[in-house]
Parts: sequence; structure tokens; C-alpha cells
Amino acid sequence: MSTTTVPSSIPLTWKQADVDVHVATRSGEFAGFVEFDGSAHRLRDERGTDLGSFPSLDDAFRALAAAQQPARPAASPALPRTRGRRPRRARA
Repeated sequence: MSTTTVPSSIPLTWKQADVDVHVATRSGEFAGFVEFDGSAHRLRDERGTDLGSFPSLDDAFRALAAAQQPARPAASPALPRTRGRRPRRARA
């Protein structure tokens, strides 16, 4: 199985596939879907991973967009800079 990586800077496109199903694509690649189960909007990503239930369709749309943003690396504490040793001068 191969996966295609599409930059998350490209916006999601949503289409209604059925009365209770909306499908997201990004650059023509499947990105996830939302299904209304009668009480909540269930969200799944492109691999079928359950991303949760949301009270509104718009909340589910925003959650998928946020889930596909690259994670920012945790800020590491700054290390003190050390001065390098000066090279010795050659004696003449």
C-alpha cells in the first residue's frame, strides 16, 4: 500500500455523498469523512481512524482540518553557548 502526502496548506474540499455523509478531499486525495448517526457527527480520517463525535457538522469539519496540520515540535530549552578554545599561535 502506498500513501500520497499532500501538503496540509491546501484547503479541504467537502462534498455531500449521502443525506448523512460528507466526504473531504485535498488535491483530489481522500482526506476523511463525517457521518451523522442521528445524535452526533462522527469523524474519521483518511485511514479510518475515529477522531471523535461532534455536535455540529462545522465542528467536525474544523476538527479534521486541525488534525491534519503538522505537529509543531516542542520548544527545547536553550543551551548556554560555550566559547571555543582559541588556536595556539605557532612560535617562530
